[in-house]
Amino acid sequence: MAGRHKGINRRSALFAAGAAIAYSALEQPGRAGTITRALSTGPTDPGQRADLAERAIVKRHVRPLWGLTQRKLGALVWPASAAEQSFGRWCYWWQAQLLDCAVDAASRARTPERIDRVVAIARGIRTRNITGWTNRYYDDMAWLALALDRADRLLDIRFGDAVEELRAELIDGWNPAVGAVPWRFGDDYYNTPSIGPTAIAWARLGELSRAGDLADFLHTRLRDAHSGLILDGVHEPGGRVNRTIHTYCQGVTIGLEAELALRTGESSHRDRATALVAAVADELTDAGVITATAGGDSGLFMGILARYLAEVALSLGDTTAADIVHASARAAWEHRAEVDGLPLFGTDWTRAVTVREYPGTFLPLADSAAESSVNLSRDLSVQLSGWMLLEADHRLTAAGR
Repeated sequence: MAGRHKGINRRSALFAAGAAIAYSALEQPGRAGTITRALSTGPTDPGQRADLAERAIVKRHVRPLWGLTQRKLGALVWPASAAEQSFGRWCYWWQAQLLDCAVDAASRARTPERIDRVVAIARGIRTRNITGWTNRYYDDMAWLALALDRADRLLDIRFGDAVEELRAELIDGWNPAVGAVPWRFGDDYYNTPSIGPTAIAWARLGELSRAGDLADFLHTRLRDAHSGLILDGVHEPGGRVNRTIHTYCQGVTIGLEAELALRTGESSHRDRATALVAAVADELTDAGVITATAGGDSGLFMGILARYLAEVALSLGDTTAADIVHASARAAWEHRAEVDGLPLFGTDWTRAVTVREYPGTFLPLADSAAESSVNLSRDLSVQLSGWMLLEADHRLTAAGR
């Protein structure tokens, strides 16, 4: 669901407060350095650009959890205050996306440092979640299942029975009367952000029939007949549809149909994926670039769409999807700012990130409106979106797409 942070429960808050004692071992909040508009294109190789995006996030956001050097998470904003770096406030699904990007980087160029980072972030998520790998939100758990499964398949890194625990919890969320999985335990809202990643995880974990049922649900219940795009969700019982259109709803649906087309060979899934990519190109791009969202949770929406456009381009040879990823990557890179030589992305990849220079000082703590006016966000989500995009661009280029 857009714009929501899941709150921490009382037990979690008390644990975090007690763990703040360990914070003295952490680095002090970093200063912003010199912020400039990027006047040169810099490296042209997509792998080098992805590497710089990775280095920027690692330097600015990734920190030990409660002084535990083998457990790390990403601070939700940068520069981060001492309170932010103590991880009293966190966001499970942002950390799952951070883990997925870390897997991308390790797959691009495997190094001991990158492998250690994947392990540390996964351990950080498990430790900070306190009660285990699972929580009450099916979208959160699906994202983590996908990231952990990719770590296993691509890097041969396995975290015990974590994926199986998450898979079982997602299956328990299935409501046969509705034919879908809700947003969270006990909720009446059945939304694409939960159904899409859950179904992709099921398809990859051998639950093809269930994944196919969820794909049919999205196509028949949440597809807008006029635009061909996928709507946000529906309340059941009652059938009240939330007709909001988000980029990442298209992304996970494209990814799901591509996964099923590849694994079942059924042409209907290929046709649906192709049609949805075409609708995205018509409705959700500006000069071929994925349209802007904002900060907060929505900061990740563009990157998620880019990830699954790359997947459909690679698995089904969809050239329109590849073109959107390449155009978006060029735009995001050309319009970036730089801080100490590392990229800083905005919420709109078609506009320059323009900020005043604050050498050696903290970034001003601007409100969301002020950040939007200069196309700048301090949110980890926005920077992850840029990193995810550049990794997708690299994968396509390396495959000759």
